[in-house]
Amino acid sequence: MTEIIDEENLLSRPRKPKWLKVKLPTGENYRKVRALVTEHKLHTICESGSCPNMGECWGEGTATFMILGNICTRSCGFCNVQTGRPDEVDIYEPGRVAQSVKLMGVKHAVITSVDRDDLKDGGSEIWAQTIRAIRQQSPITTLETLIPDFAGKWENLQVIIDVAPEIVSHNLETVRRLTKQVRIQAKYDRSLEVLFRLKKGGMRTKSGVMLGLGESHEEVIETMQDLRSVDVDILTLGQYLQPSPKHLPVEEFITPERFEEYRILGKEMGFRYVESGPLVRSSYHAEKHLF
Repeated sequence: MTEIIDEENLLSRPRKPKWLKVKLPTGENYRKVRALVTEHKLHTICESGSCPNMGECWGEGTATFMILGNICTRSCGFCNVQTGRPDEVDIYEPGRVAQSVKLMGVKHAVITSVDRDDLKDGGSEIWAQTIRAIRQQSPITTLETLIPDFAGKWENLQVIIDVAPEIVSHNLETVRRLTKQVRIQAKYDRSLEVLFRLKKGGMRTKSGVMLGLGESHEEVIETMQDLRSVDVDILTLGQYLQPSPKHLPVEEFITPERFEEYRILGKEMGFRYVESGPLVRSSYHAEKHLF
């Protein structure tokens, strides 16, 4: 079957600007991290999410580990992680991740996961086991956990609070109006509730928003205000990049100057730390967010 290409639509889409160019991954540290990830059969959001900073971060000997497999039960319109029926939970995964963190000599480890709506506990027990295993093998390593919403099952969120990572992150991803389109199975207010409960539980909280999906300037400001209303400490703002033709298209490339405006505004709103730029992702410069 011949694919029909809408040339007019293609021509109307914005071209990728020069400030989004990144260097190809190279160097000894990059090769070392690549070898560890392969040897220990680890999943990283760096690879699964097609992160543009993979070369820089891996070159510095750091990586964001993705637990609970590499198949997600959700089908977000922006995400490059495979959607489908996940494999059985790997009970040995926490130990492998902890061993790799130790071998890499990671000072600040970032852990994330796919959504596991197929599991009664949403994967929270594997989360807790992974955190405990890292602390046992690398006692001085600090931890940031980028967690799902656990479908609003708050007893599963409490499991994360009980093991008390140094930073707990949950991404709002986009503005309220676009949430149903961008995060099909998620809810804007439920994500705010996650962040509220984390803060109430004594956590240092963080959230991220992608720009360029068709949101207005006013909607970005409103979203930042919503995050401050639940006392989020750290905010990341980055440019959405379309992973493949089947994903949501980029509606606009936000300029570095506009990102800087948002950074300044975020600081004025009271965020403790704001990371804002075209190539910023949730875990970018994560070690700086410990303050």
